[in-house]
Amino acid sequence: MKLGFIGAGNMGSAIIKGLLRQNLMSPDNIYISRKRPELSADFAAQGIHVMGSNMQLVQACDCVVLAIKPVYTAQVLQEVYAGLEGKFVISIVAAWTYEMLSEALPKSARFVRVMPNTPLAVGEGMSLLSSRYTCTDEEFAFARSIFEAAGKVSVVEDHAFTAANGISGCGPAFVYQFIEALADGGVRYGVPRALAYELASQTLIGAAKMVLETGEHPGRLKDAVCSPGGTTIEGIFALEKGGLRAAVMDAVGATVEKTNLLSKK
Repeated sequence: MKLGFIGAGNMGSAIIKGLLRQNLMSPDNIYISRKRPELSADFAAQGIHVMGSNMQLVQACDCVVLAIKPVYTAQVLQEVYAGLEGKFVISIVAAWTYEMLSEALPKSARFVRVMPNTPLAVGEGMSLLSSRYTCTDEEFAFARSIFEAAGKVSVVEDHAFTAANGISGCGPAFVYQFIEALADGGVRYGVPRALAYELASQTLIGAAKMVLETGEHPGRLKDAVCSPGGTTIEGIFALEKGGLRAAVMDAVGATVEKTNLLSKK
């Protein structure tokens, strides 16, 4: 299978790094095209094909990954429309729904929607595969293997896809903001900045692994840290008083509303 990436920015590059790290594909079977090909020297040095145009890439590949921004997607698909006849397309374009792709791609093209997140770059991605697709089961399995090379994958019902992406796709930004705030709290009371970031980051990693590996409800794990009349429960009270839960829920809701708005444009 010759795999091509239209777009090789942060997300596309992270996926490619995962494939190479796991030896899932040979560099000779990977192709990329991007607006600024001069930025692709590192890829070329690894044996990856850097194509001169999107159409050249589509014509050379069996499977095409759309790793471009939503605002450019319609234009790019019009440009390569004829070349996508009979091809397998993996879309990681935010806000592009099943219906939008179905209308924009040739009828003979087969596709699946995937929403990865940026931790793919360090092998800890969380990618969503839509349960609604037109590709073959073999192609779906291939798509899944691409993203499993750099993290975990979950197949999500189409009706929940946008909301799920509000957690995993947008969530890293929320987590980074929380890490920064948690570290700031320590710096306020004298903890050196670098140490504060290390403590906050590793604490989130450890807490997340506790949830995943123990299977315990997060509330029970939280209770285990909160001694009666202790210091942690005072911090929990401050977070509740500050509206942490509602703010985070509103953040996910804001991503859903914005995605729905973009999908209507």
